[in-house]
Amino acid sequence: MVHQVVNRFLLWIALPLAGAGGLLACQSSPEEQPDTFVNLATVQSGPRVQADELDGAIRREPRNTALLARRATLRLAAGQPSAALRDVSAAIDIDDNDGQLYFLKARALRALGRLPEALAAARQAASHGFTAPELPLLVGETHLAARNYAAALDNFDRTLRLDPDQPAALFYKGLAYAATGDTSTAVQYLEDAHNREPRQPEILHQLAFLLNAWRLPADAARFASLGLRLDSTSGLLHYDYGRQFELRTPPRADSALWYYRRALQLDTSVYRADYRVALAATTNGQRPASIIPHLQRALRRNPRLPQARALLGEALEAQGKLPEALAQYRLLVAENPGNQHWTFKVWKIGEKVRMLLPDSLRPAPRYYYRRPVALPTRPAPVTPIAPLRPNAN
Repeated sequence: MVHQVVNRFLLWIALPLAGAGGLLACQSSPEEQPDTFVNLATVQSGPRVQADELDGAIRREPRNTALLARRATLRLAAGQPSAALRDVSAAIDIDDNDGQLYFLKARALRALGRLPEALAAARQAASHGFTAPELPLLVGETHLAARNYAAALDNFDRTLRLDPDQPAALFYKGLAYAATGDTSTAVQYLEDAHNREPRQPEILHQLAFLLNAWRLPADAARFASLGLRLDSTSGLLHYDYGRQFELRTPPRADSALWYYRRALQLDTSVYRADYRVALAATTNGQRPASIIPHLQRALRRNPRLPQARALLGEALEAQGKLPEALAQYRLLVAENPGNQHWTFKVWKIGEKVRMLLPDSLRPAPRYYYRRPVALPTRPAPVTPIAPLRPNAN
C-alpha cells in the first residue's frame, strides 16, 4: 500500500515555482471587442506549456543555469522526469557547485524510480551546502520507497526538527509506521498531518483505509466522507467509503457494492474494489463470466489476495477455459506445495487439456497416482535331500 501512494504525494516537496508567464496584451480600444465567451477548452496553461515557453530563452542563453533549473522544475511538475533530468544534468555540467541543482537532480531520479542514484545525488546536494528541510524529506521518502523504514523515520525526524509543522513529513512518518504494523502510531501521525493540511485528500484516504483495517468503520466513514467532499472523483476514497458499509453491524452489502463499482468507474487500478466485487458475486451465486475480469485485474495488482486465485481457477474451469484454469492451478501448487487438492486439480485438468490436443501434439499421459509394481517374491531355498540309507536286505 505504501508504494502506491508516495509517488502521488511528491508534489509536497516540489521546489517553489516562479510566477507564470506574462499576461496577454489588451488592445487599446476594449469597446471594439465583441461580447464573446472564451472557450476554456482551448486555453493552454500548466507546467508543461510553461516549460515549452522557456525553449526560446534557453536557446538564446544556453548556459543560463537558472533557466535550465526552472524548466527542469516545470518538467517535474508536468510529469516529465526524463526531460527534467536532462535539463538539470546540463545545468550541473555548467555549474557543479550549486547544491540546489543536485537536489533537483535527486528529485528527478526519485521520480524515475532510480533510488540509489537519487540518494547519491541528495548526498551531493548536502555536501554542496543545500540544507533546506525538503532534502531530508526527500531522502526519507526515498528510503520509504525502498522499504528501509528505520532510515526513513530518521530522516523524517530530521525534517521535523528543521520544520516542526511540515505536514508531508508527518504523513510519510505515518506511512512508515503503517508499513511496520504499528497502526495506532500511524493513525496519530496521519491525524497530525490532517490537522496541519485539512484539505489534502490523500491524508484522508490513508486515515480511512487504516481505520477500516482496524475495524473502526464509523471513524473511517467520517474521514472518507471528508475526502469525497474535497475530491469526488477519487476511486480510492469511494472504496474506503464502501468498505465501511461492509464492516458495519449489521453490514450493508448493497451500499458497499455500489461504492466499489463507482470506484472502478473512476479508477480501474483500485484492485481491492475488483476483489470485493468478485467476492460479492461469488457469494450471490452470479455467473462465473462476471467474476473472471474482476479477479484477473485484482491478481495483476496483488497476486497474494486470499482465495482470489482459487476462485479464478474454478471460474475459468466452469466456463470451459481449461488451459487458463490449468495455469492458475499450477500457480496454486507452486504457492501451496504438497497440497493434495490442487495437485489433483492439476492432474485432472491437465488430462482434459491433453485430450483436446491433436494426436500429433498430444504428450504422453501423466498419472496422478501409480501403484508401485510389486517386487517378485524370492523362492525359498531348496531343502537338501537326505542321503539314501543302504537296504538291510
